[in-house]
Amino acid sequence: MKRLLIAFFKNNPGASVKSRKLAKELGLTSDHEYAALKGHLHQLVEEGFLTRQGKKYKQALTKEDRVVVGELTIHKGGYGFVIPQNSKRIGDVFVAERNLGTAFHGDLVETTLLARQSADRSKSLEGQVTRVVSRKHADITGTLKRSGSFYIVRPDLNEINRNIYVPREELLGAEPGDKVVVGEIVWDNPTLNPEGKVTRKLGKAGSPDVELAAIAEEFGLSHIFAEDALAEAGRVTDEIPKKELKKRKDIRDQVVITIDPDDAKDFDDALSIEDIKGGHRVGVHIADVGHYIEPGSALDEEAHKRGNSVYLVGKVIPMLPENLSNGVCSLKPDVDRLAYSVFIDLTHDGKVMGSSVAKTAINNKRRFTYDEAQEVIDSGKGDYVDTVRKLNGVAQLLRAKRMAEGSVNFHSDEVYFELDEDGKPTAVKRKKLKESNNLVEEFMLLANKVVAARVGAPKKGAPKPFVYRVHDRPDGEKITEFARFVKSLGYNVGKPDSISPRTINKLLEEVKDKPEEAIVNEVAIRSMAKAIYTTENIGHYGLGFSHYSHFTSPIRRYADL
Repeated sequence: MKRLLIAFFKNNPGASVKSRKLAKELGLTSDHEYAALKGHLHQLVEEGFLTRQGKKYKQALTKEDRVVVGELTIHKGGYGFVIPQNSKRIGDVFVAERNLGTAFHGDLVETTLLARQSADRSKSLEGQVTRVVSRKHADITGTLKRSGSFYIVRPDLNEINRNIYVPREELLGAEPGDKVVVGEIVWDNPTLNPEGKVTRKLGKAGSPDVELAAIAEEFGLSHIFAEDALAEAGRVTDEIPKKELKKRKDIRDQVVITIDPDDAKDFDDALSIEDIKGGHRVGVHIADVGHYIEPGSALDEEAHKRGNSVYLVGKVIPMLPENLSNGVCSLKPDVDRLAYSVFIDLTHDGKVMGSSVAKTAINNKRRFTYDEAQEVIDSGKGDYVDTVRKLNGVAQLLRAKRMAEGSVNFHSDEVYFELDEDGKPTAVKRKKLKESNNLVEEFMLLANKVVAARVGAPKKGAPKPFVYRVHDRPDGEKITEFARFVKSLGYNVGKPDSISPRTINKLLEEVKDKPEEAIVNEVAIRSMAKAIYTTENIGHYGLGFSHYSHFTSPIRRYADL
């Protein structure tokens, strides 16, 4: 039994369990066996192999465990936590401000565990940073200030709470009030400020372009394109060769429309619909970005490095140069464009009868904003009213069907900023999601689902390698905490291990339009696993799909490209 206990704790590093649960795990059912188990647990505590915390037993830390290597996260309160990389048997290590040494937020550090500072055994272990293994930020962005006869840079990142001293001869021509990048930072003594030199002057702090450049520097975002990528982009023209048109399905005469936000600059998805026997054929037309970007080219490498376009207030750091993202790849109205089209045949009640995928040539007949499309839906009047209202009717069927099949219907408020002509925010307003928003979302979800299934579960032949967007089942501990939280608000979701997407949907409907709606939605979302990209398909728990991809935004997401 003693060997069994030792094996259990070695095979479950970090486990903290009560004796009754241990008995169950080891298959011990009689009172005699349980009494023997208790005796061996007491003996292992005496020998120093286990420690006891209240009613729970846990494997004791070894000498090697007391030196922890991990990433340091510094909170606004000044204290930090180290997430261990070299030990699975201990959780996050608390580091008081006085014990941070010369470490910045995000650094990889070596931390030595201290004796517990509190009698409360539920609190984290406490440690002291003894060495900075590597810096997360080689460069730090901030605003240059003058303090008496000294120059300092106040970092933009709140978590970096030490000003950086810059000698007068290392200012690179920057003046107080300039936004700058500081590099070659040296910090050996925690009682003194770090010292560095200005490596780049970005301009006067506060102007939108300078702040965008500062944010890009702060988060390591590429905001200046490589010369060879720009040169390749410059060679791309709007003209579609007749030779290329002959290879494609030409649907330029069909009514194809786009529906996007007011301020959208790149249009990578368009829609069409036509009546067929027994239902409708919906076309989801995606900009054929891959036609213009050769694998392994400078443009491909640049897009791969960026990964995505990054959207800021009133600004965007695009994945592709502007003449591609806002130009030749963008499905603008009244111009011919190359597309990758998914045609989906649906019955009148929203069931998929079949699908096909084709490279096409299209012509966007009308660019709608969400508000303009909503006006057509509500009034029954306007451009292409039949197309818009028919698409909306099918989208509503698809949404109802998706919810019935177990897709989680989260509600979360989004805000947008109104800007003046100088790009300064003048108001913050809540976005109101309308049927027109849901219309586009449903068809993008459907296209992504159909494409993933065609590749991952083909009717003929074997599945091909693919990039899936997957969402795992929620962590048991998180969902238990969620159940406890909503119970404290007067809602019952049943036993944590029986909570399903339908259970969550039922709860979200119950809290709709009530004061606690926003917080319940927020906590529900945080209780879920995070969706990730992977070549190993496990399905998408939140959507209730067995196959799901990201296919519909190749202008702004590399996974789609």
